[in-house]
Amino acid sequence: MAEKLNPWLNALKQLDKAAKAINLDPGYHQILAHPKRVLEVGLPVKMDDGSIKVFMGWRVHHNDARGPCKGGIKYHPNTDMDEVKALAMLMTWKTAVVDIPYGGAKGGVRVDPTKLSKAELERLTRRYAY
Repeated sequence: MAEKLNPWLNALKQLDKAAKAINLDPGYHQILAHPKRVLEVGLPVKMDDGSIKVFMGWRVHHNDARGPCKGGIKYHPNTDMDEVKALAMLMTWKTAVVDIPYGGAKGGVRVDPTKLSKAELERLTRRYAY
């Protein structure tokens, strides 16, 4: 069985390679290698059958040097903090490459959205955004 790749470690390797190619100052390299803010939350949601289920969620602000952080929410049953950190870092690069005044962020919730009703997904999203 193949070993699961860690998206955060992969993103750091990409950063290291790019930093070397452009001779990035080591101080800036260190800043970019660490997210500015990581939040992990348990999200209790009342399901349609009256039960309560708790979903894990994350919000990562990678870097806001160019402006406020932007990035959406990923709903997936296998997402984790490392994936969300990597996606936030990639959003930092995307906003910089196209020269828009935003930093990179991303959110993630470990859930299979196809197994929730529309009302349950709405309650989960509202709980996450609160």
